[in-house]
Amino acid sequence: MPQSLPKVLIHLIFSTKNREPFIQPEIRPRLHAYMVGILHNLKSPSLQTGGVADHVHILFVLGRTISQAELVEEVKKSSSKWMKAEGGVPRYSWQAGYGAFSIGESQAGGVIHYIQNQEEHHRKVTFQEEFQKFLARYKLAYDERYVWD
Repeated sequence: MPQSLPKVLIHLIFSTKNREPFIQPEIRPRLHAYMVGILHNLKSPSLQTGGVADHVHILFVLGRTISQAELVEEVKKSSSKWMKAEGGVPRYSWQAGYGAFSIGESQAGGVIHYIQNQEEHHRKVTFQEEFQKFLARYKLAYDERYVWD
């Protein structure tokens, strides 16, 4: 086959270390835009990036030449450095782990809407409750001792 034409949509979720509420409303749009830029440079365009004070959701198209793990590492490393320098949070860091969930093209609109409505959603549900629902929906086993690092 002369061309490689993949389209893999991934819903990525990760929190700040210990779910500290470091991503304040005034910095959030700039952080999200910075993350969109990182993804663009990795040839893995963001379809929607958003979140609240203690975590982010990113729906993106995984680039053809990068692994999911490499992409997540770069997004977290670069955005953490950015938050320390530009966000004014010298002890900023992300949790060590993450959740990455594959979705179909027909689900993209719903996931985009979900990410856009994080503020409203998290008036009723904590990050932990939300993440546990994703793990259950995708039938992922996990060890409670390590998932919240």
